[in-house]
Amino acid sequence: MDATLSLLNLAGAIALLLWGVHMVQSGVQRAFGPDLRRVLAKSLDTRFKAAAAGVGVTAILQSSTATGLMVASFASAGFVALVPALAVMLGANVGTTLVVQALSFDVSRLSPLLLIAGVAMFRGGAARTRDIGRVAIGFGLMLLALPQLLEIVTPYEDVPSLRILMGGIATDRLISVAFGALLAWAAHSSVAVALLVMSLTEKGVVPLNAALALIVGANLGSALNPLLESARGGSAAGRRVVVGNVLTRIVGAAAALPLLSPIGVGLVEIEPNFSRAVADFHTGFNLVIALACFPLLGPLARLLERLMPEQVAAADPSRPLYLDDAALEAPSIALGHAAREALRMVDVLDSMIEGAADALQSADREAAARARRLDDVLDALNGEIKRYLTRLDPEGLTDEEHRRVEAVLAFSLNIEAAGDVVERNVVGFVSKLIKRGGDLGPEDDREIRSAFDAVRANLRSAASVFTTGDRVAARILSEQKSEFRRREADAIRSHFARLRDQSSAQGPTASPLDLVRDIKRLNDHLVAGAAYPVLEATGELMPSRIGDPRQG
Repeated sequence: MDATLSLLNLAGAIALLLWGVHMVQSGVQRAFGPDLRRVLAKSLDTRFKAAAAGVGVTAILQSSTATGLMVASFASAGFVALVPALAVMLGANVGTTLVVQALSFDVSRLSPLLLIAGVAMFRGGAARTRDIGRVAIGFGLMLLALPQLLEIVTPYEDVPSLRILMGGIATDRLISVAFGALLAWAAHSSVAVALLVMSLTEKGVVPLNAALALIVGANLGSALNPLLESARGGSAAGRRVVVGNVLTRIVGAAAALPLLSPIGVGLVEIEPNFSRAVADFHTGFNLVIALACFPLLGPLARLLERLMPEQVAAADPSRPLYLDDAALEAPSIALGHAAREALRMVDVLDSMIEGAADALQSADREAAARARRLDDVLDALNGEIKRYLTRLDPEGLTDEEHRRVEAVLAFSLNIEAAGDVVERNVVGFVSKLIKRGGDLGPEDDREIRSAFDAVRANLRSAASVFTTGDRVAARILSEQKSEFRRREADAIRSHFARLRDQSSAQGPTASPLDLVRDIKRLNDHLVAGAAYPVLEATGELMPSRIGDPRQG
C-alpha cells in the first residue's frame, strides 16, 4: 500500500510540474506570442540573426517546439529560406535550456510569492496582465513540484517497481536515451524532463551517467512532435526544417553517447552538485551541436532539398492547402492558415455563381452541372476547417483568438451555406428553365444579371471584411441587405403585374421572382458570415429590428 501511495504521489508531483510548464508556455504565448512572431519574422534574413532570434524567442516561450512550428510555417509559406530556418532551430535548442539553468539553483522559496502575485494578476487587470499572472502561477507550480519530487524519491528504495525501473535505466545507455525520448515526446517538453532528471540525480536515484543519457534522449524526444505533426501534411519546405532539426540532434547524440563517462567525470570536477552538472550538460550539449552544425547548414540544406523535393500532385480543389497540423501548437499561426483556407472557399463560391450566371445566359447544361459539382468542394473545405480549429487547445487561446476562431467558423459555415443556395436553388432554377425551353424577358434578364453582379461584388467585399475586420466596410456590406430587399420587392411587383397583364405572355417566359429571392438569401449569408461578426465585436449589431411595443 505504501508503495502504491508513493507512486501516486510521484505521478501527482510530475503532473504538477508538467502543468506548471504548460501554464508558463501558454501564458507567454497568449501575452507575447504575436510580438515574438514579429521579432522572429524580422530576423530571418541571415543565419546569425536567425540563430540569435531562436535563442531569445525560445528562452521566453520556453518551447523549442513552438518556435520550430513558427519557423516551419514561415518556410512552408515561402517567407524564409531553409538555411536561416535551420539556424533558428539551432538557436532554439540552446534557448530552451536557459530556464533549466535558472531552476537548477535553489529558488523554491520564491514559489509562494509567485503564486500570490500570479493569482492577484490573474483575477484582475487587462488581458495581458492576466496572461503574465498565468506565467507566474506556472513558475510557482514548477517550484512547488520540484521539492515534492525530491521528498518523494528520497525513500525510493522502499518502492520495488521504481527501484527496478531505475536499475534498468542505469545499466543501459540506449535504454536511458529511449526512455528520455519517450518522456519528452509524451510531455511535449524537454524542460520538464530535464527538471525531473535533475531531481532524481540530486537524490542519487539515477546515476550521473544515466542522467546524461536521459538528457540526450529528452533532446531527441522534444524534436519528434514537430516531425510527427509535419508528416501528416504541410509542404516539403516545412518538413525540411523539422527533419533537419532531428538530424542535427541525432548526430549530436551519436557523438555524445560514447563520451558520456569522461564528460561526467569532467563535469563533476567542475561542478560537484549533480543537479547543476545535469543542467550544464543540457546546455553544453545543445551549444556544441549548434556551434558544430552552424558552418554546415548550407550542405545540410542542399541534402534535405535533394531528399525531400517539392512534389507536384494532381490538383484536388477539395483538398486543403494551408491547414498545417504542425501549426496547431501556435494558435495565431493556425488561425492564419484557417483564414487562408476560408478565402479559398470564396474563390470556389465565386466560380459557382459565375457558372450559374453563364448557364442562365447561354442555356448551357454543362455549365450548370459544373457549378453544382463545386458545392462538394465547399462542403469538404468547410468540414476540414471545422475539424482543424476544433483541435486547437482552448486553454492556449487569448480572448481575441477565441473571437477569431468563432469568426472563421462563422465565415466558412456561411460560405458553405451560400454554396448550398446556389447548388439547390439557383442552379436548380436554371436547370428547370433550360429543360423547359423557357427564357426570361429582356427586362428580367437585365435585372437578374445585375443581381448576379451585385452579389459577386458583395462576395469580394465580404472577403475583404473577413480579412481586415474593418468596421466601416462591414457596415457598408450589411447595408446591402436593404438593396436586395428592394430588388425582391421590385420582382414581386413585376411578377404580379405580369399575372394581371396576360397579353405579355408571348412565349414560354419564366418569372425571375424565385431566382431573385434565392440570390437575396445568398447575399444574406455573405453579410452574416463577414459583416455581423465584426459589428457584433464593436457593439454595433442590434439584437432585433423589431421595436418593443412596451416602449411605444
